[in-house]
Amino acid sequence: MPSTLEIEAQLVLTWNGHALQLAAAGTYLILNIPSQQVLDQLTAGPPRPPGAAKAPKSAGPDPMQQINDLARQLGWVLDLRVGGKTYVTFGVQRTPKITLNAVLGKIGSFFR
Repeated sequence: MPSTLEIEAQLVLTWNGHALQLAAAGTYLILNIPSQQVLDQLTAGPPRPPGAAKAPKSAGPDPMQQINDLARQLGWVLDLRVGGKTYVTFGVQRTPKITLNAVLGKIGSFFR
């Protein structure tokens, strides 16, 4: 029985007119999102009704940490890229490895 699941794939998904590219080789997966704006739309969740109060932050587990733990359990490395530059890498260490591109991209998205 193998200890890890290996994948060979290339997939292009279209979401709201944006092409999301997924490539996998062995235990290394790359998800490329075209821009910071598209990533912000993907992670924003459902729209709130007008006038609704902002939901309080839950004290539950961190979603990024959950993804990292799952990738480590499966023996995968997930490289999330925005505009072709590595944004965050999951599965290589105990905590997700966030790059400077991610920090600068997120800061820049506040000013758009």
